[in-house]
Amino acid sequence: MKKLNFIVVVFALLFLQSCKKYDANGNEIKEYEELNKANFLLGEWEKKDSIGVLKENWIAIDDSTFTGTSFFIINEKDTIHRESMELMQDGEYLIYRTTIKGENKDEAIPFQKMDEKDSLLVFTNPKHEYPNKISYQLNKDKTVKTTISGIIKGKKSSETYTIEQLTK
Repeated sequence: MKKLNFIVVVFALLFLQSCKKYDANGNEIKEYEELNKANFLLGEWEKKDSIGVLKENWIAIDDSTFTGTSFFIINEKDTIHRESMELMQDGEYLIYRTTIKGENKDEAIPFQKMDEKDSLLVFTNPKHEYPNKISYQLNKDKTVKTTISGIIKGKKSSETYTIEQLTK
């Protein structure tokens, strides 16, 4: 009986080991590790200026997906921009999907994470003109710098803004 238990344990350990995934350098890829690199986005964010207020809110809905909403409000009551975002880990890829009310037939536009270093996440979609690149940079003062860039009417264009966290 002890021999049978030992064999079962050995096969179970071998099975579990074979399920692990590894990157090109031989490092083990932990489940949802890519999404965890975006944890700094979770919470409620805001940017106020003389034009209006930009609000962005990110929540984790499960272990592989974050959802976000973004609103730009002028005159303290008029919403002129409304956007829904989703960050989802699909296998080893981190996908950013955005749906902007009134654009692209209200269909989501996907972006794939192409780069990340020192709290910088860069998502691209070369098939989309504007934006075709979205980046989030966590600053040392715990603000987040967001840059959106692409092509508008044949010319390169970008906008950058910094949001401050209200709640985590």
